[in-house]
Amino acid sequence: MLVLRFLNVVAPAYFLCISIVTFGLQLFLFIPSMFQDPSANPLFSSALLHGVLFLFLSANALGNYILVIQNTPEDLRAQEDLGLTKLVAPESEEGGNGHPGSVLPGTHFCRLCARVTQRHDHHCFFTGNCIGSRNMRNFVMFCLHTSLACLDSMVAGVAYISSVLSTSFASPMAFLTLLPNSISQFFSGALPSLEMFVILMLYLWLGIGLACAGFCCHQILLILRGQTRYQVRKGMAARARPWKKNLEEVFGKRWLLGLLIPMLNVGSDYHRQKEK
Repeated sequence: MLVLRFLNVVAPAYFLCISIVTFGLQLFLFIPSMFQDPSANPLFSSALLHGVLFLFLSANALGNYILVIQNTPEDLRAQEDLGLTKLVAPESEEGGNGHPGSVLPGTHFCRLCARVTQRHDHHCFFTGNCIGSRNMRNFVMFCLHTSLACLDSMVAGVAYISSVLSTSFASPMAFLTLLPNSISQFFSGALPSLEMFVILMLYLWLGIGLACAGFCCHQILLILRGQTRYQVRKGMAARARPWKKNLEEVFGKRWLLGLLIPMLNVGSDYHRQKEK
């Protein structure tokens, strides 16, 4: 349990550090190097378009990250004390939690957050918060925009390395052999520290981008089936509902607006139930 609490603190700090480093490299290294192209039109240059795209993706990733943290899943035990919900007898959870379950399927007690959450999916260490009915939409949008921001940064980093080191990435093996060749050149003194750091960040962006894209696709598939990761792990059956209803419950009717700006899950079934 102590290791999990330590991870709950280290993972958000790690994410914020990577975000700051990425923003710094983009703003002070990649984008200025693109503006040095004399043949580019200042108003419609690739540097300006790339900068706008990166800021858009970063703002959405950070905005949804904050909303995931702010939209803490409700503590059903506190609602029971206020007479707002009814909990059934304690159920035996994996790990010996021994805390009461709920009439609603997929309700789970998180030992790290010390709360019983409705439609619990999982505990995200990078946000230090549980993912449930209130913040699932923002978590999916956070994963989506983070993966796209990492892809954008990796493309910009490859363009910078190919320009500075005169390296060609036409061959698929060029990216695979880039790291070992760069390490040998770095220790022999032929490669500067800044370029070596950028090359290391390329592989880090690749790993984070693939991980976030995998999380995003996996969550969307579960949402279409009307299940959560916790329900799949416990062997609970999916709800017999149309996939459009399942999507609307999580993303609401204004799902397209959520792709453009970070926003709460307004118009979903969950918020309509809250208003009643």
